[in-house]
Amino acid sequence: MKLARAAFGAILACATGTALAQSLTPEQIRAALGRVDQDFIRQNAATGRDWPSYGLNHAENRFSPLRAITAENVAQLGLAWSYDLGSKRGVQATPVVVGGVMYVTASWSVVHAVNARTGEKLWTFDPEVPRDYGEKGCCDVVNRGVAVHRGKVYVASYDGRLFALDAATGRKVWERDTITDRARPYTITGAPRVFRGKVVIGNGGAEYGVRGYLTAYDAETGEQAWRWFAVPGDPSKPPEDESMARAVRTWDPAGRWWEAGGGGTMWDTMAYDPELNLMYVGTGNGSPWNQHLRSPAGGDNLYLHSIVALNPDTGAYVWHYQHVPGENWDYTATQPMILADLTIGGRPRKVILHAPKNGFFYVIDRTDGRLISARPHTEVNWATGYDESGRPIENPAARDPVKPFEAIPTAYGARNWHPMSFNPETGLVYMPVHGVPLTLTPDQNWRMNATRPGAFQSGTGWNLGFLLNAVEPTSKPFGRLVAWDPVNQREAWSQPYDSPWNGGTLTTAGSLVFQGTADGRFIAYDARGGRKLWEVPVGSGVVAAPSTYEIDGQQYVSIAVGWGGVYGIVQRATERVSPGRVYTFRLGGTAAMPAAVTVERRPLVSGIAYRKEDVEPGTGLYVANCAGCHGVPGVNSGGNVPNLGYATRETMEALPQLVLGGAFVEQGMPRFHGRLEEAQVLQIRAFILSTVDSVRPR
Repeated sequence: MKLARAAFGAILACATGTALAQSLTPEQIRAALGRVDQDFIRQNAATGRDWPSYGLNHAENRFSPLRAITAENVAQLGLAWSYDLGSKRGVQATPVVVGGVMYVTASWSVVHAVNARTGEKLWTFDPEVPRDYGEKGCCDVVNRGVAVHRGKVYVASYDGRLFALDAATGRKVWERDTITDRARPYTITGAPRVFRGKVVIGNGGAEYGVRGYLTAYDAETGEQAWRWFAVPGDPSKPPEDESMARAVRTWDPAGRWWEAGGGGTMWDTMAYDPELNLMYVGTGNGSPWNQHLRSPAGGDNLYLHSIVALNPDTGAYVWHYQHVPGENWDYTATQPMILADLTIGGRPRKVILHAPKNGFFYVIDRTDGRLISARPHTEVNWATGYDESGRPIENPAARDPVKPFEAIPTAYGARNWHPMSFNPETGLVYMPVHGVPLTLTPDQNWRMNATRPGAFQSGTGWNLGFLLNAVEPTSKPFGRLVAWDPVNQREAWSQPYDSPWNGGTLTTAGSLVFQGTADGRFIAYDARGGRKLWEVPVGSGVVAAPSTYEIDGQQYVSIAVGWGGVYGIVQRATERVSPGRVYTFRLGGTAAMPAAVTVERRPLVSGIAYRKEDVEPGTGLYVANCAGCHGVPGVNSGGNVPNLGYATRETMEALPQLVLGGAFVEQGMPRFHGRLEEAQVLQIRAFILSTVDSVRPR
C-alpha cells in the first residue's frame, strides 16, 4: 500500500471546544477521533460542530444547525483554502470532518486526510485498485466517502475490499475482501456506515450480472457479523433465510434469473433509527434490466427497487416497501433517503422521505413500511400514480415485450445518487432533479455474457436485455434544483440549470441551501424562496454534495469537486476541466482561487482514409465496446474520458495497436486483445471517422 505522510499542522478542536497546540500530533488526532461512535453522532446532530458521517447524522438529512453563515452574510464567503485531490475522474465524496481533520476520497478510492483549518495534507491512503478493474463498473471509478468510528477510518475500494485505517496515520489496521464470487464483476462505490459497532457496506454490478447483498463487519476486528441478500439465489438450493424463501416465490424460474445474478445491488443509501433500532437500505435494479427475460411470467421479483428495514445487530429482515414491483427500467431505490418526523393529517409520523430514479416522491412510515403518499415530482410516463394498496398504476406500453419505449424518467433517473437534504425549519426537501433522454428496445436475442454488435457495452460485460436508443428519443435533457414540500407533496420552488447531473445539496439553520453545478459553479440559495444569494466558479463540474462544520467558533463550508459519473464520463457542461479539488470557504476568506484548467481545443480528426463498407459493422462494434465511455464521436467534446472524434491523427492511425495493446489500461480502459481483431478495430475507426464527417461543419 502506498502511504504518504506529511507534517501535521494547525489546531484541533477537542471535545470541550478548546484549541489544542498548533502542532498536531497523531495522539491528539486519535483522542479526537476516538470519541466518534453512535452516541457522538447523535449528540453532534444537535450542534453540527462536526460532520462525522456521510449524511451528517443517522437520519442522513444533511441539515446543519450551524447558523453563523446566513442569508444576510453569505455574500461575504471567500476561499479559506483548496486542496488538490490528484484525480482526473469523478469525485463524489462528501467530506467527513471531525475535530478539525477532514477525510475525503477521490477517484480510485484514494483517501485523503487533510487539516480542515489550513488545507494541509496529513496523509493519503491508496488501496491500489488494479486499473484494469475499471471496466467492471458502469459509472466511473468513483467513491462517495468514508466512515469514522473510535479512531478508525473505513473505506471500501472500487474492487470490493473494505479497509480500516488508523485515523491519525492512515496505516492499515485490517482489510477484508467483501466479494463472495470473484468470477462476477462486483464493484463498490458507496460510503460505508457504522451502526451498532458494525461497518455496513453493499456493492454494485447489476448491469453486468450479480446478486446484490449487504454485509456487516465488526468495526474493531473486521470479522463478518452478518450478510443479507436482496434477491434469491438458485432455487434448487436452500434459501438463506425466511426473507429469501418469501422472495423466491415472486420470481419465475423459467428465466433462470440466478444465472444473471438477479440484481438488487445495494450500492448507496442507508440510514438508521436508534430509537427503533432499525437500519434502512435501498435496493437496486434487476439483472438483466428486462423483466421479460429474467422472469418471463412476471412477479414482483422481491426485493428489487425496495426500501428494506433490517435489524442492525443480526441483519434479520423486518419489513420492506417495494416502489416498483417487477422492476423493468433500471429503476432503483438506492438513491438517498432521509428520516424525518412530520405531522401529516394532524398526527405525528415517523417517516422516510425518498425520491428514487422513477420520478415519484415517497413518504413512507418507517415503523412498518406502509406507504403514506407518492406523487410525481417531474414528468413521468411509466405510471400514472399509486393505488390504495401502495402499488403503481402502470402504463401498459411501458412493459411491451417487443416495441421500444422511451421511459420517462430514464435509466439515468429523475434522481440519482446525488444527495438531497431536508430542512426541518422550512419543512422542505432540496433535491437535484434531471432528465437524460433514453429509449429502451427489448433485445430479443440477448444471452447472458454474450458480446453482440449493437448491444450496449456487451463487449465489456453489460447484460441489459435492452438495446439503447435504437429509436431516437424525443425528450430533451434538463437539470434543476427542486424544493419539495413532503407533507403536501408539491413543489415549493425550483431553479433551472442548463445541464443535467448537478451536485448534491446541503441545507443549514442559516436558511441556506448550497449546491454545486454541472457547469462548474458553487451556489448558495435562500432556503425559503430560492433566491440565489452567492456563487463562485470552481475548476470543474460538480457532482458531490458539500459539508459544513465549525472550528474555533468559525463555520466552514467544503465541497469536493471533480466531474464524472455515468453521464459525466461522456458529456460535460463546462470547458473547465481542472483536476479534482476540495474548496473550503468561510466568511472573510481571502485565499486566491486556483487557476482553472480548460479543455484543450482540438479540431475534429481528419485526413485518414477508411472503407465505407466498414462503417455499418463498425457501428455495432462501437456500441458494444466503446460508446459507454467515449460517447458519440464528434457530437460533443466529451466528459472526463476523451471523445474520439477529437483524437489526434496520430492516435487514430495507431488505433489498432493502442486498443489491442492496452495502451490506456492505467487510465481505466480495458485491453481488447483477444476480444477484438485488428480488422474489427479498423471497422470501429471507420465508424468514428464517418460520424465525424457527418457532423463536420461544411
